Amino acid sequence: MRERQRHSLKDVARKADVSVATVSRYLNGTLDLPARTRARIDGAVASLGYRPNPHARRLSLGRSDTIALVVPDIANPFFARLSAAMERAAAARGQMVTLHATRSCHDREVAVLELAAENLVDGVVFLTHHATGPEIAERLNHFPRAVVLDEDVPGVTAPRLMCDNELGGFLAGRHLYGAGHRKVAYIGGGGELFSTAARLNGLRRGMDGLDATRCYVGEHAARSGRSLARRFLDERDGETAIFVGSDELLLGVLEVFRDAGILVPHDVSLVSFDDVRSLHLFDPPITAVAQPVDTLGRRAVELLLDGAWDDPEFRRTTELLPVHLIDRGSVGPPTGSGQKETGPSPLHSQHGDTS
Repeated sequence: MRERQRHSLKDVARKADVSVATVSRYLNGTLDLPARTRARIDGAVASLGYRPNPHARRLSLGRSDTIALVVPDIANPFFARLSAAMERAAAARGQMVTLHATRSCHDREVAVLELAAENLVDGVVFLTHHATGPEIAERLNHFPRAVVLDEDVPGVTAPRLMCDNELGGFLAGRHLYGAGHRKVAYIGGGGELFSTAARLNGLRRGMDGLDATRCYVGEHAARSGRSLARRFLDERDGETAIFVGSDELLLGVLEVFRDAGILVPHDVSLVSFDDVRSLHLFDPPITAVAQPVDTLGRRAVELLLDGAWDDPEFRRTTELLPVHLIDRGSVGPPTGSGQKETGPSPLHSQHGDTS
């Protein structure tokens, strides 16, 4: 079957015996024409089967109706849920979302921001899980509208939208302190991240001024949780609880604890941060600081489309969304000594599927 020919705006103009500009403005609804001229153009469009290029048409009107969302990892449930929330909010406003995954790789972050600029997106929402260099800030500052979400990017003149990480640390610390824990470790993301510093500061306040006795930081991934949990068990000296910085890290921690025969909360109490996994189905259910992921996605779209972008003060704002703690079954009194075991531990399986 022969492929049907795709006709251009120029073909319509030639058949209707008018200029290309006249056809373009008429189809865009910005030009009023006599009835006879309108009929010729409508007839030409119908006979040629002309279909306007919606992307080109939007650009001709000075907009793309597209938002670029840049995330580290679309397989991570936090980013997947955030992306879905943004897409729903954008669709309700007649906008499309283009999704770009960077794996927190600097070169990929640069590349996707350059691509978004070439596509003349109406705005960009940027997330990262590592300390960024000045090149990222420089490229973000070229966008007329950009929102930094979840983690800070130093040097960007754009509004920040984050959950209240310090409040999350405070809630976890207060809950553990109230259960009797006085030596608590932290397993989280990179030590250079804004979120890590804020959560540790909150944890200290919640623990009545006590700092985390040990801090283990890496990537927000299960593999990192496994390696950090092994280090914790090797170096453990009295710690009876852990505040874990993400559900992805938690999966690795639970896997190592299962293999080592560590029972939660009998041997170690746990509090996670995120609550995007089905933590209520774990055995025991995991106490967590829940982030308002859906609200983060919706609010990012609102800031991009409704923000006071002509106001320099707006571009310097930081908006914090509240978090809350969900008390489940993974925190108990510090019944164990928390000391290193001198002999092999019996193998227990206290957790459900955490793969």
